[in-house]
Amino acid sequence: MARPTTGLRHPPFPGDNPPVTDAPATPAPTLRRLAAPLGVLGGVVAAFGYVATVDPNTPGHYPVCPLLKYTGIYCPGCGGLRSAYAVAHGHFGEALGLNALAVAGYAAFAVFWVVWASRTARGRPFEVPLRPAYVWGVAAVVIAFTIVRNLPVGAALAP
Repeated sequence: MARPTTGLRHPPFPGDNPPVTDAPATPAPTLRRLAAPLGVLGGVVAAFGYVATVDPNTPGHYPVCPLLKYTGIYCPGCGGLRSAYAVAHGHFGEALGLNALAVAGYAAFAVFWVVWASRTARGRPFEVPLRPAYVWGVAAVVIAFTIVRNLPVGAALAP
């Protein structure tokens, strides 16, 4: 039976033998393996660098939160840019006062990234087990944070 000449991949014909190679598969160099984590880190550093140079406390540089503008209710992200600005300048206490949930998110991302990069550098697989309980737990924390920061009791959580 003649092989097709279309150039398309096809399953092996009966009697075709796969090529035999004596060389074992070599792992990708560390820098190539770290391309994704380093790319993500570069994006985060660029975003924080931009926020560090363009002060969100000065009106006109960033859009206003539509929920706050039209309802007067603080969303879970309100104060997040000002919090990032404070973190970029080393003012962690001020950042916590502006948006504690965002600071917790920055810290969680840092831990996630370090684990991801270290496992990737060693050639180990990395996956995030997103179980429904985790997703519901994070959603519950975000909703509780949003409700409490808009109550008189949680005025310290408002930006």
